Amino acid sequence: MKFIDIARIFVKAGRGGNGALSFRREKFVPKGGPDGADGGKGGDVILQAVDGVVTLADFEYNKRFQAGHAGHGSGAMKTGFNGKDLIIYVPCGTLIKDENNNILADLTEPGQNFIVAHGGRGGRGNAHFANSERRAPKFAEKGDEGEEKFLNLELKLIADVGLVGLPNAGKSSILSAISGAKPKIAGYPFTTLSPNLGVLSVDDAKIIIADLPGLIEGAHDGKGLGLEFLRHIERTRILLHVIDLSAQDVIKDFESVRDEFKLYTADLISRPCILIGNKKDLPNTQNNIKLLENLGFKFISVSALTGENIPELIKLIAQTVRETPAVKIDVNIIQELPRKKFNVKLEPVKIIKLDEHKFKVEHSNFEKSVSRINFEHEDAMKKFAGLLQKLHVEEALENAGAIEGDKIYIGDEEFEFEPNTAG
Repeated sequence: MKFIDIARIFVKAGRGGNGALSFRREKFVPKGGPDGADGGKGGDVILQAVDGVVTLADFEYNKRFQAGHAGHGSGAMKTGFNGKDLIIYVPCGTLIKDENNNILADLTEPGQNFIVAHGGRGGRGNAHFANSERRAPKFAEKGDEGEEKFLNLELKLIADVGLVGLPNAGKSSILSAISGAKPKIAGYPFTTLSPNLGVLSVDDAKIIIADLPGLIEGAHDGKGLGLEFLRHIERTRILLHVIDLSAQDVIKDFESVRDEFKLYTADLISRPCILIGNKKDLPNTQNNIKLLENLGFKFISVSALTGENIPELIKLIAQTVRETPAVKIDVNIIQELPRKKFNVKLEPVKIIKLDEHKFKVEHSNFEKSVSRINFEHEDAMKKFAGLLQKLHVEEALENAGAIEGDKIYIGDEEFEFEPNTAG
């Protein structure tokens, strides 16, 4: 499977059902009595973390997702059915970001989920508006559209141990030697193009190890694999830094990788680290072994080819992981706020003059109320007039210079201005 760790998708929640305009037919009940029920709620779009998925490859071609629309209300107080929620499965370790890359949620555990788009509210049927003064309302509401948005998904692998080092240091060979992983290994100085995961079983513990793509100088600025690599070591408990013992300057190789850590985030440089000198089986490596031993880190020299010191390395990894708590990454998560019950606030409307005879009325709750009015219903204009009066829209338009016959835009609706000339 192709490893994809960044994806951009579009999600749209379901539309709410329309409320019904209906009257029951009963003897001695004025005008039959209203019995139009509410429409159902549109389906939500939910992202959920699951085990067994390790890449965002499913989103490479499938980028648009739509939840189910709700059913309309009907007579005899039959409420419309709710739209079906859409659950989208993502790997553990997936960050959900909005279009501006603000973090909405960080799904790290199996079963964690987050509603990324809420379904539209169902429109209220005419029975909802009946009262002592209005016994036979001849209007009902339309359902709301579901939320829609673009999302950026970013995968940061959930692993206990990260294998890091320059290209061709032998990281994939180390991973193969200490775990059940079988990564593709090549004998040329190029790097792994995507992370390989292995599982190290020690006693009853299972340690997840990620062989992460090799670094080059400037990776923190996006050179080479750049950030495509560095994001995957943020969650690891410890780092296994693999150095090629046959290299000409092992200290420079070590410091070049550490410098990239510092430039990416200061936290990485303080992460517990085991320094592994690989290719011990090659001649003339003793001097480099002594140089690395003096750096002050836990150090072990091994040969992934012959297996020398591999059992000792496994014990050292297990001990260090047991001693190191899991990493908690601080992210600026935008908390999901409870959805407030809708009402028209008595804030003044804003009038925008589009041109000489066109005006736009802006007021988020007022626009929402107007979008719910079904103007095909007999009493819809009465309801609309009540909203205009409540927010003093006509006065605001006149103060802005609107005259009779001008075009007025409220949300997606267009009206012709007809000021009340009654004294």
